[in-house]
Amino acid sequence: MEGSLAHLGAGLAIGLGAIGPGIGMGILVGKTLEGMARQPETAGTLRTTMFIGIGVTEAIALYGFVISIMLFSK
Repeated sequence: MEGSLAHLGAGLAIGLGAIGPGIGMGILVGKTLEGMARQPETAGTLRTTMFIGIGVTEAIALYGFVISIMLFSK
């Protein structure tokens, strides 16, 4: 019973840990493209900021992945 709850927790950790960053990256890229369309002269700055934001957002998914591996290996 205890092992199956750890496996369920591992599945929830990676599942919910991937949904949030996925939605966040979609919003981030969409808003960046919207900003580039409105002010094309700031495209370089917006692109750089977008890549930094994607990196930070992706780190959250990696934390979920690591936590799920830790729970699954119990």
